[in-house]
Amino acid sequence: MKFLPILAAMILVLSSCLKENNQPEADDQLINSYLTANKLTATKDPSGLYYIMNVVGTGTTPTATSTVEVKYKGSLINGTVFDQTASDKTFTYALSGLILGWQIGIPLMKEGGKATLFIPSRLGYGSQNLGTIPPNSVLIFEIELIDVK
Repeated sequence: MKFLPILAAMILVLSSCLKENNQPEADDQLINSYLTANKLTATKDPSGLYYIMNVVGTGTTPTATSTVEVKYKGSLINGTVFDQTASDKTFTYALSGLILGWQIGIPLMKEGGKATLFIPSRLGYGSQNLGTIPPNSVLIFEIELIDVK
């Protein structure tokens, strides 16, 4: 009986590890199902990020050390909008301080460009619970790149 609590703890740890190992596959399936259901064609980056370039910009391409000014809307795969810039506002931030999905996706854009990023949970907020963003959420961002500094 002494070993029962230890065994239970080991099973809990192993099951959480297995779940995390399957999360990339689950995210990929969610993204592909969403794309199929909405008749969208996206490009898959080696990182697992999917993206659609809606408008190819003509300006500067950001680098990892750039500060970017954007307009954006962030939603969950079920359509729930969790954040967005106001129509008359922009968001300016160092690219290196943003989620990995943005760090990978925004450098694929040029100033004046608009893209939709489909971000698997490991490139977003992972297993964190952020209130309106549940753990292991696939994120969809519509981003317009206004300026690169």
